[in-house]
Amino acid sequence: MEKFFATCPRGLEPVLAAELDALGAREAKTVDGGVAFAGEHALAYAANLESRVASRVLWQVGHAPYRTEHDVHDAARSLPWARHFDVQRSIRVDTAAIKSPVKSLDFVTLRVKDAVCDVFREARGRRPDVETQAPDVRIQVFLTRDEATFYLDTSGEPLFRRGWRTMRGEAPLRENLAAGILKLAGWTAPLPLFDPMCGSGTFLVEAAMMALDIAPGLNRTFGFEKLDNFDATRWKALREKARARGQAPHPLSLYGSDKSGTALELARANLREAGVLDAVSLKQMSMLDAGPPAAGGIMVMNPPYGERTGESHELAVFYPRLGDVLKQRFAGWTAYIFTGDLRLPKLIRLTASRRIPLYNGALECRLFKYELVAGSRRREKRSDP
Repeated sequence: MEKFFATCPRGLEPVLAAELDALGAREAKTVDGGVAFAGEHALAYAANLESRVASRVLWQVGHAPYRTEHDVHDAARSLPWARHFDVQRSIRVDTAAIKSPVKSLDFVTLRVKDAVCDVFREARGRRPDVETQAPDVRIQVFLTRDEATFYLDTSGEPLFRRGWRTMRGEAPLRENLAAGILKLAGWTAPLPLFDPMCGSGTFLVEAAMMALDIAPGLNRTFGFEKLDNFDATRWKALREKARARGQAPHPLSLYGSDKSGTALELARANLREAGVLDAVSLKQMSMLDAGPPAAGGIMVMNPPYGERTGESHELAVFYPRLGDVLKQRFAGWTAYIFTGDLRLPKLIRLTASRRIPLYNGALECRLFKYELVAGSRRREKRSDP
């Protein structure tokens, strides 16, 4: 039984735990930023292939108490790195910490890299090359106040990089965050889904892949393929099983619109690259002109939010108009609005039935839920989120 840790956007830990449980993970435990779990190596393969919410899946290869940077070096020096990957593999070491007494994480990173190279020099007569941009093997060190844990990254590139994004639009929503928001919203096909401010189409691509049961990691490679214990036969079987269950694209109750023709072309290109273009209906129009594409369903959106004075003023005008459109035209729908602008609940003038804290990278955001009913709702005084 091996120990693993899957990272995810903060706020999505329970969603990730549910995914891992469904894959057969044991001893799943949520902590800030991810889920610790146990299982065989094939479980790590499956988590990389199937998880829509994880950012990385890390395999724990060492754990030790420490007091100084030199203790961390000695702990790393004692681990059998040469059993895990070939000396011809390039490496990168990263260090993260919570409440650690060390003065420099960069120095810890350097000392661990030296320790790994020393182990290889003794075992193989040479050291692996260091590659910071596209390494074959990523080593992750995590420090708490008095414990150091060493991981090998089984994912390689972050898992939100599914391989379908043709180009990154302005501040795109990460794929795993979008998938997590859809899960928090409780959306499943065939319930209609509408993103009236779809931008590059992240919500729509993720929803289509969910509806068609397309594994998110089906068309990419992973870090575990470069480790010495890689079981190619087991991995091929997992991937072929996932590929066989995916449905062919066909029209679904998935709708997207945006006032920008450029954004819609980008969304269309991303949907095409993901192989799900036929599943989604797109239309160019402003949210303020939008009407419901079905009698009811779930609406999800990530409206623009900005720090500059001009943007702030424009949004202060836009949000009340958005609230009026939702109230007047979308009775029977449930709207989920994801934003980093915490003024939104006051300005939109609707009563949120849920406020879910989420993080987009380091930026604290909220997912607001609005249950839209016919007629006007009594506006209640609300505290700041």
